[in-house]
Amino acid sequence: MVKRLFIQFLKLFLFWIFIFDFQKILFSIHNWDKFSGISFSEYLGAYFYSFKLDLGTAGALSVLPAIFLAIRLINNQKWIKSAFYIILMFEAIFVALIHSGEINAYGEWNHKLTSRVFMHLSNPDEVFRTADYSMSFWYVVYLIVEIVFAWKIMKWLFALKESIQLKKWYFSAPSALFSFLIFGAVSFLLLRGGFQQIPMNINAATYSNNPVANDLSVNSLYFFGKSYMLYNRTDIDEYMPSIDAEKAKQITASLLDYPKKHDHYFLKSDRPNVIVIVLEGWAAEAMGSLSETKGATPHFDKIAGEGVLFTNVYGTSGTSEIGNSSIFSGFPGIPEVSVTMQPEKHRKIRSLNQDLKEKGYHSSYMFSGDLKYGNIGGYFMDHGFDVVKDEKDFPSSLKRGKLNFYDEDLYRFLIEDINKAKQPFLQCAFTGSSHSPYDHPTPKRGKVFSGEEAGYMNSLVYSDEALGKFVENCKKQAWFENTIFVFVADHGHATPTVSNPSSSIYNHIPLLFWGNVIQEDYRGKRMSVLGSQADVVATLLYQMKLPSDAYPWSKDLMNPAVPEFALHTINRGYGWITPEGNMTYEMQSKFFVEDNFPAEIREKEHQNCFAFLTEVYRYYKEL
Repeated sequence: MVKRLFIQFLKLFLFWIFIFDFQKILFSIHNWDKFSGISFSEYLGAYFYSFKLDLGTAGALSVLPAIFLAIRLINNQKWIKSAFYIILMFEAIFVALIHSGEINAYGEWNHKLTSRVFMHLSNPDEVFRTADYSMSFWYVVYLIVEIVFAWKIMKWLFALKESIQLKKWYFSAPSALFSFLIFGAVSFLLLRGGFQQIPMNINAATYSNNPVANDLSVNSLYFFGKSYMLYNRTDIDEYMPSIDAEKAKQITASLLDYPKKHDHYFLKSDRPNVIVIVLEGWAAEAMGSLSETKGATPHFDKIAGEGVLFTNVYGTSGTSEIGNSSIFSGFPGIPEVSVTMQPEKHRKIRSLNQDLKEKGYHSSYMFSGDLKYGNIGGYFMDHGFDVVKDEKDFPSSLKRGKLNFYDEDLYRFLIEDINKAKQPFLQCAFTGSSHSPYDHPTPKRGKVFSGEEAGYMNSLVYSDEALGKFVENCKKQAWFENTIFVFVADHGHATPTVSNPSSSIYNHIPLLFWGNVIQEDYRGKRMSVLGSQADVVATLLYQMKLPSDAYPWSKDLMNPAVPEFALHTINRGYGWITPEGNMTYEMQSKFFVEDNFPAEIREKEHQNCFAFLTEVYRYYKEL
């Protein structure tokens, strides 16, 4: 009987290995275009190198069903078998829900399903609106296929019979308990990865220089579970850099210690109207004025030659709500932390409109989608914007995409609002047509791009055309002469030349100051100073001759003495960029994805990064 029980235990492991490998096959089929440049032998490596992590995950999933297998040594009533089947299928369905979502999201996110999904799940309608109809269709298809496959494998492996001859319970109970304890210990050991001091992590399945191959290899449920722990911040402290607190303070203070006064003013007026356009997912590597990829953004490229263009600026994270808080509050990104989702904290940091309100500015923020996502609307309302508008304020009869109304209409209503606004004003708009599902109107130039990231690239063509019309309409308005425009992206995006979200260049974004209020000598200036979107607020306030002391993490990029660095987050990690090089680090796997700093300064730059992140995180916890 005990031998038969251990065979059933082994079949549990086999069941999950079958499930995980089947999921790899489905993932590969759906995202095959992502595997270009990977040899077949390297592709097969994913099934080999994933085994240890798959086995550990199988061990964790097998513990609860194994209890009912052990009980059958004592009591083989039909309900025991039914309970075993129900629990095993419940787990299989849960795994299928995660993996089916990952298959579909990967094409857009370029990484595995993480804590980011929880922000979407807090508003379920957002999930379906950001996905096109084919994504919703394929999600259901893969979910059904995976569930049916699990059911068939379960019935094949576990044809449990009720007619087995049992011993007296007082003989069989010790055997069942002993067997289960042995199985539980083995399962725990497999999940831990062995007896070594440091437990196994996703690095156990990382084997390739190609991130897609590694993403295929890393078990989806294991990855998701670890990300959930980070999302809840139950163990984020242990993933933070190990550096002495006093040393971190000293290094950070030295990084931010530079003479603040200078006379490099590009504004003619220190009280201009301000229009901030947050460009959804506009990646610098997709824009003609900032990269070798030409043809997507001719209208932006034209005005970039008329304003002050910062060519070396980076987004602080990969999500919109963090991008907005960085732009308006100068707050850096922290791995796995979304400050806008925590009113008790974000209300304690400053926002640009609060400074301008003290000078008589009227403030407004407009988005043509739903501002519930990431609590963006709550963040701006909490910070005292006079007007906050989203899709509810647009005419319901207006044509729209699944996620939002089109950019051309957003800009049209923005100008209407500006014309009604009291001057001076801070008017802000967040575009949306360059976000998936890319169901925007066909641009006048048609579908210019094909191949890798074609949907995204063609969305930029449309968004850029809408921006061009907006700019031309603004020039006709009376308030135009005394208005500074700030164009900045909320975060980066995959492009035909950059697809790895764990690389620093993925976060490269545009930052442009434009308008007739810019002095002639500065028009067409390309500023190569390195910074992040968190530096926008200090830069703008200095140009308006206003203090920026309330933004301790924001740097003035027009200051010739400004220290050049940018901290950004990646999926479950962080990155550091200076003119000398860059690095990105995955906290969970404790792995440098990139590190191209010269050897002689590498340790120093690592310490600078660790210190700065540690101090930002300490500041965040104390809010």
